Amino acid sequence: DVMAEIYRPLYLREFPIVTTDLESAEMIKYAANAFLATKITFINEIAALCEKVGADVKQVSKGMGMDNRIGNKFLHAGPGYGGSCFPKDTKALARIGQEHASPLQITEAVIKVNEEVKRRMIDKLLDLCGGSFNGKTIAVLGVTFKPNTDDMRDAPALTIVPALVGGGAKVRTCDPQGRHEGEALLPGVHWIEDPYKAAQNADLLVILTEWNEFRALDLKKIVNKMADPKMADLRNVYTAKDAKRAGFSAYESIGR
Repeated sequence: DVMAEIYRPLYLREFPIVTTDLESAEMIKYAANAFLATKITFINEIAALCEKVGADVKQVSKGMGMDNRIGNKFLHAGPGYGGSCFPKDTKALARIGQEHASPLQITEAVIKVNEEVKRRMIDKLLDLCGGSFNGKTIAVLGVTFKPNTDDMRDAPALTIVPALVGGGAKVRTCDPQGRHEGEALLPGVHWIEDPYKAAQNADLLVILTEWNEFRALDLKKIVNKMADPKMADLRNVYTAKDAKRAGFSAYESIGR
């Protein structure tokens, strides 16, 4: 009754209120987040196949999303999911299944594949760097798990950036809000406030989080500042045509 009163303004705006038992309420929360994580992981696997067969995952996502049974939400290919909910809730749901001898095999596969997606991103960057990060200067734009937050929990950057540093690269990171948490979580990187300064004399530019600040960069200006103008666009913000027109010698994205 107390909760119904608190949420009454939403109910009056035709947001439904469902009253159920505690176990079902908890399962709704876990199942919903596990399903969305599955959707993200599915399109990331499709993106990997698109790269092999020559398809464009953005067009595939658009076509899939037109089917009302599927919808167009959470079908954007990228470097893997992170944040406070999806990693925690998929693991919790998988654990509950194990404890009750009812394994959630799809959810367990999602957890496994999501980690593989992050490692696949490292392989992409390694190829762009000629097989070694050693001695390379790499500018990473965005480290939070999504834009408009300072949340670093389970962000793909926590897997990808340490691999760059561990491989001997000099890494410069630029994120509008990520530095506060990121300084402790990403040792060995240099924090730069301006993306153009981060790109100065860099051998590779990596877009890791799709902040609005990184969606309309002056790519020609970036190219002129870099030592070796190569871009890994892990959020499909730009196109190969954009990169070529600006003068990038190499451009990699996801599923295209």
